[in-house]
Amino acid sequence: MKAFIEKYVTSKPLWMNILVALGVVIILVFLFFLSLSWLTRYGKYEKVPSVMGQNITAATKMLEDRGFDVVIQDSIYIDSIAKQAVVRQTPEADAMVKTGRTIYLTINRSIAPQVEMPNLAGFSIKSAEMYLQSLGLRLGYVTYKPDIARNSVLEQLFNDAPIAPGTRIPIGSAISFVLGSGEGPSQANIPDVVGMTLAEARAYLLPLGINIGAVLPMGSIKDSSSAYVVRQSPEPLSDSLSASGARVPNKVRPGQLMDVYISGNSPLRDTLQ
Repeated sequence: MKAFIEKYVTSKPLWMNILVALGVVIILVFLFFLSLSWLTRYGKYEKVPSVMGQNITAATKMLEDRGFDVVIQDSIYIDSIAKQAVVRQTPEADAMVKTGRTIYLTINRSIAPQVEMPNLAGFSIKSAEMYLQSLGLRLGYVTYKPDIARNSVLEQLFNDAPIAPGTRIPIGSAISFVLGSGEGPSQANIPDVVGMTLAEARAYLLPLGINIGAVLPMGSIKDSSSAYVVRQSPEPLSDSLSASGARVPNKVRPGQLMDVYISGNSPLRDTLQ
């Protein structure tokens, strides 16, 4: 083969070899430009579908079925959005792009990042709430106990238990506070909350400075806030009798705890008591 090529090339005049070479180059250039539109998908556009809020697996399949490439560009955490859901896409939905374009997605993390719990003791409730928001935390419920520092944070709670400063907790967690009532301790009759829902009892006791301690379910309960209080400890009346024969009310100081037993069924009240 080599000998044939050498014989063919050397047997032709130089100008003819140059013309043949130029012809080959022209054919190759023509074929290149002819295939350029196919290589670049010139003139072929596709509308980008919206995959916002979809799980990353479903979103990837939808985009790839349309001929797009998919790249996860970043991940963030938003507690109000489903885990692994798409929260941002580039290009945006309904944009007209070339087929085969890469779509970049930002998804919601499966695990919430953690932050250190600050020491908010002594903060006002408004300042403490703003501090929580700056860290990605949120305010839970607020209770009071006797203290001259009105609306000042005395204790900070996570999952109804004290939380020490520096403890790492997930972003989006609810932090509850015990605040000063602005008044000194004084005794009052224990209120009767039996028959109220747990939410009603909590709202009734809050301005009195009485906090609900243990919440003990009696039977299966789906929603504790709408369950009924069927028993409380301490009870409104003691076992002692006054001179007239009536039962003496139990006393409580603001800031003390009241344990309640809850049930899905409203209690039967003793009308003769």
